[in-house]
Amino acid sequence: MNWKRNLQVGDLEAGQRLEMTCTSCGHVHYLTPEVVKASPERAFLYLDELEAETVCRARGCRGRVRLALLRKGDTSGFVGGLA
Repeated sequence: MNWKRNLQVGDLEAGQRLEMTCTSCGHVHYLTPEVVKASPERAFLYLDELEAETVCRARGCRGRVRLALLRKGDTSGFVGGLA
């Protein structure tokens, strides 16, 4: 089991972005849960199912894509110290 199999599109927060990177040509496009939920039956898809049915949007490519979940807010690294 991985994180893509555990999360459904309906579990994502509003405004969170999904990055779709083509494994063939490297083209990147972004989706939001609102766009995916435009058709009601897609709201219950798991993220691995969404990844499997999505194809590259680059002209003439239509290759497979790799899905990445982008975090909202600050993405700085861990900052810590010794007391």
